[in-house]
Amino acid sequence: MSTFYLFEAAAGLALFQCDSVDETNVKSKQIQKQFSDFAQFAEICHLKAFQPFISAEIALNNALAIHTGSVTQELVDFLSTNLPPVGKKSNFQIAISDKSLAAGLQQYLNLKSKMNEATAQVFRGIRTHFVDFLRNEDFKERDYIQAQLGLAHQVSRNKVKLDINREDKHVTQAISIIEQMDKDLNTLSMRIKEWYSWHFPELAKIVTDNRLFTRIVDTYGDKKNINDEALEAIEELTTDAELAKQIVEAAKISMGQDISELDLSTLKDLCIRVLNQFEFRDNIQEYLKNKMTTIAPNLTALIGENVAAKLIAHSGSLINLAKYPASTIQILGAEKALFRALKTRGNTPKYGLLYHSTYIGRANGTDKGKISRNLANKCAIASRLDHFLIQPTEKFGIKLKDQMEQRLKFLTAGGELNKNTDIMDEVLTELKGEGLYFDSEKQLTKKDKKSKKAKSKKVVEEVQEEPVEQPQEAPKKKRKSSKQQ
Repeated sequence: MSTFYLFEAAAGLALFQCDSVDETNVKSKQIQKQFSDFAQFAEICHLKAFQPFISAEIALNNALAIHTGSVTQELVDFLSTNLPPVGKKSNFQIAISDKSLAAGLQQYLNLKSKMNEATAQVFRGIRTHFVDFLRNEDFKERDYIQAQLGLAHQVSRNKVKLDINREDKHVTQAISIIEQMDKDLNTLSMRIKEWYSWHFPELAKIVTDNRLFTRIVDTYGDKKNINDEALEAIEELTTDAELAKQIVEAAKISMGQDISELDLSTLKDLCIRVLNQFEFRDNIQEYLKNKMTTIAPNLTALIGENVAAKLIAHSGSLINLAKYPASTIQILGAEKALFRALKTRGNTPKYGLLYHSTYIGRANGTDKGKISRNLANKCAIASRLDHFLIQPTEKFGIKLKDQMEQRLKFLTAGGELNKNTDIMDEVLTELKGEGLYFDSEKQLTKKDKKSKKAKSKKVVEEVQEEPVEQPQEAPKKKRKSSKQQ
């Protein structure tokens, strides 16, 4: 029985025929030496057909199809042309290096594939001497290297372009910028407080908010401007009448020294820059909120966009977070403390990044470990739902959040707790009632097509219903009758 070897190269599709391969001793030194020498290997295996790729686009489509296990039309035509006719009495086999192609070839061409240790060694020899086989085709090694390099670049670009986690990278950068800006704003605000405290030291104790403190310094500057006449304006700025009165009274009896115009103008310039940074930080926060409600709506509804983004950034992507068990999510961000505890045989940490959630802060000291463990469990469920749901929705996250509230009440006062299965069934029933439940992506695409058709039909009906103004015909001019002379 003859065996054909399908070799998918960067330059094209090749079909080899090998008839006399000793599969039992394929790993022997003699066979290995025979495979290493092109002259001896060419006696066993010879090139039957080669079809180069016409364009880079065809090469890319073929590479992506092989990666996903699908069969392209070029491959079907190539095999049906160069292989003997397939039938009950067909006396040949086809060896394939990629397992995912076996099912596709069996479906389209009814070809039985062959994959074992011997075929792997033969493919190794074909890969080694592929350029030597194509010398009759006016093909050089430089051309083959260039084809491999070009195809590798195209596949890399395509993977980056079609990366399902590409939006996770934006979330990672956004939360990193917010954390860095928080540190910078705290440092600059501390400098403004220390600088202005030489002039008005009492203000730093009254106004603890950095942004409000910076606004007061930028608006009024010299403490002489903070008087009874400016009381109403200060109330509007602080939105607190009692706080405004305290500021005015403190300015009257302040023990600070005077400040020059040059120092005050420089300080105001710094305040303007810091306030701009606060506004930019708000814009980034709004951007992160919108992104997280799109990427991970359930996780965002459960623990908020900031903590959810930190978990995604620390794990690398949403799919990595979905793969983690609840015990790993619980200590994300506390790896150093964990390994130190394991090394010293001390107490392991109870929480990492989850400490920033409101649930940990609201729990009692003895219940913080229980709440963090329960919260990590809910985060694992929410992240998996966000990644694998066909139509994302935040309904599961809202129910999980209600579960956490019940858990907090249960630890302090007792009561009943809802089970995860009951909550999931309740949300699924609600989604089915609203027509938002889909078993596959095909149902979602069908719904989109129906909605588009309905919209276009509605537009056509509206256009047809609009009265069409017919142009008024111009009055015909009467022809003058020609008089016969």
